[in-house]
Amino acid sequence: MVDPPATAGGTDRIQVQTSNKNSLLMLLHVEDRIEKLDCSIIADTTLGPALFEQLRAAQRELGLLQGDRATCPFLRPHILPRRQYETIKRAAETLAGTFEKVAVAALTDQSLLAFHGLTRDEEEAARIEPGYSRLCVSSRLDGYVNAKGFQFLEYNAETPAGVGDQMQLEKILFRLPALKHFLETNSHWLPQPHVALLTSLLKAYREWGGEEEKPRIAIIDWEGVPTGGEFRTLKDYFVSQGYPAVIADPHHLEYNGDVLSVDGLRIDIVYKRVVIHEFLSKFGLDHPLVWAYRKGRVCMANSFRTKLAHKKSIFAVLSDPFYGYLFDTDEREVIQKHIPWTRYVRPSRIVFHGSELDLETLILNEREQFVLKPNDDYGGHGVLLGWETNKQEWQSAVKAALQRPYVVQERVVLEKTNMPAYSDRVYLDELFVDFNPFLFQNEVEGALIRLSASSLLNVTSGGGQTALLVLEDDAHEIPSDAGA
Repeated sequence: MVDPPATAGGTDRIQVQTSNKNSLLMLLHVEDRIEKLDCSIIADTTLGPALFEQLRAAQRELGLLQGDRATCPFLRPHILPRRQYETIKRAAETLAGTFEKVAVAALTDQSLLAFHGLTRDEEEAARIEPGYSRLCVSSRLDGYVNAKGFQFLEYNAETPAGVGDQMQLEKILFRLPALKHFLETNSHWLPQPHVALLTSLLKAYREWGGEEEKPRIAIIDWEGVPTGGEFRTLKDYFVSQGYPAVIADPHHLEYNGDVLSVDGLRIDIVYKRVVIHEFLSKFGLDHPLVWAYRKGRVCMANSFRTKLAHKKSIFAVLSDPFYGYLFDTDEREVIQKHIPWTRYVRPSRIVFHGSELDLETLILNEREQFVLKPNDDYGGHGVLLGWETNKQEWQSAVKAALQRPYVVQERVVLEKTNMPAYSDRVYLDELFVDFNPFLFQNEVEGALIRLSASSLLNVTSGGGQTALLVLEDDAHEIPSDAGA
């Protein structure tokens, strides 16, 4: 009896199985090299209190601070193989497109717009045309990678922090002997999100109609915010590339009907880092920045329109099949794989893993499966993890969430990783780590890497950060005497 010819589907399955096997082997190979690196760091007798103080001092000098606290008590970057990085990159870029679709649809669909819970000022500001086509000039997805894959939990569409930290972290970490040797003996790639940011700002400015050869950039946020160090880093970089730059508080902006300025300096590009709801709460729409932006006299990135994608309710749109008509087949597949089940907290009947249930009853009875999040806040404020909350506190939190804009999201399983760290000595710490890719005009370049002993990973809430290093797929350990 002759076996039937292999079908295309069968061939595809063999290719997928082979690809998965190769990916697993690559991951194991990378893990072996990371473990070897960690051992060499722990065994390095040159690492001691004097060097640790130098590392902290260097972080203070380079602006790697949260308030007065140095943010990197670690001794190496987070390391990913190229194939894994590219998989995350493709998914993140696909999702950026879906967020944009929802925001655009909301401007013409009043029910979808109302679902996001924008204030009257936020809605009016969102309807002002920014002058360029992409929703986000810069943005960031926050997510977790584990043995089963990865999922994204939040989208920072309006003021993503950390863009300037990669280049500063490299200056800290790559002076260490073990890291120098690792870089010399392993084929690798380092992202440059600060470069991608400037490129993205200039691209938006040109599309907006800007003609200045070297446009002037103003970084706008409240005076004294904890991210001031990053602002100085980015300002210095912009200036080094020939673009005049200034850091300014919104209170200091002036508009004469033609030009937006600060201290007499004309502003062509506003790199807006002030949070929209805080800005509008303080000034409303009666402010020089709004006047200049409305009249098309300044290019602002990100625009007020990004609030539509920044609200956490957008995850309820993506994960609810009711809104599936907004997305194509590939987008729906990425959403299903990488966006956790999320719903707006309100009295309703919902479907959860195939069962129709009352939402409030589900949340109350299964608290260890869920997290509550305010629809529009940052820094981990107001976030409550059901599995770390007692029954009485959870009941009170659910009751409060039903009275104000909140979402509930299904728990994503986190895994700890080993990371060499220091205090007064070197030690191997077991920490949660998140992976938060930066996007510029919806294209990924690098990521913010945060680590914490707490499952609420946030630098604002006490977590730390490190750099990202990508090992090339064809990477092999190069003999240390190669070329000698």
